[in-house]
Amino acid sequence: MYQWILTLHVISLISWFAMLFYLPRLFVYHAEQIEKKEFVDVVKVMEEKLYRIIGLPAMIATLATGTWLIVINPDIWSTGGWLHAKLALVALLVGYHLYLNNIKNSLAEDECNKSGKFFRVLNEIPTLIMMAVVTLVIVKPF
Repeated sequence: MYQWILTLHVISLISWFAMLFYLPRLFVYHAEQIEKKEFVDVVKVMEEKLYRIIGLPAMIATLATGTWLIVINPDIWSTGGWLHAKLALVALLVGYHLYLNNIKNSLAEDECNKSGKFFRVLNEIPTLIMMAVVTLVIVKPF
């Protein structure tokens, strides 16, 4: 059963990261094409659907399956500090996810004045966290 839950965990994680990678890119387009109302109206719909239909369910599934894996294998807590570090990074990702929702809502209400450059930098955060999490899970350095 563990392998099936792990499979679901990885699938949901990939789906969640797809949203974490792409939503800030949509924000770049939104911010840089703000004067093109028709374009922005389409991007607003894309942002909302990406967040609500893909991102939010994928995050919930990732957290649920990750928790389930720990519950059915509590000995994992004694395998080193890598798990604690991974969970701290997951908490950062959840905060990042919620921050993206705030930005999405501000953009939807035409109240966000952040630049495309800001969103390009913001777009790098999940990549850095993903690299750290994958390293922790595979290498288990501590």
